Amino acid sequence: MNRTTIKRVRRARRKQGIRKEILGLPDRPRLSVFRSLNHVYAQVIDDLTGKTLASASTRDKGFAEKGVKMSEATAVGKLVAQRAKEKGVSKVVFDRNGYLYHGRIKALADGAREGGLQF
Repeated sequence: MNRTTIKRVRRARRKQGIRKEILGLPDRPRLSVFRSLNHVYAQVIDDLTGKTLASASTRDKGFAEKGVKMSEATAVGKLVAQRAKEKGVSKVVFDRNGYLYHGRIKALADGAREGGLQF
């Protein structure tokens, strides 16, 4: 296996371990984060019904913050928090999705906290 495949397999294992413990319930849904090379995506998910309650990403139309990836991640966190608040969600469970809690993942979490989500 090459280095990229090994990294993908290791992340998948971490993700499985995290998802065993985390469950998004209607009173406290799951804030799931996905990080690609150029973009960051976040969604608030109710796992019992399998529905996405709110979502935001750097690819949204009208996404104002362009430039540094860290500031983009913070803006996505604030945007998903705002959209979740509109749906009546204030408490979530943070699912880092196998990524290390640092860099853009941490920036998104801090932005969501600034936006009013509790986790």
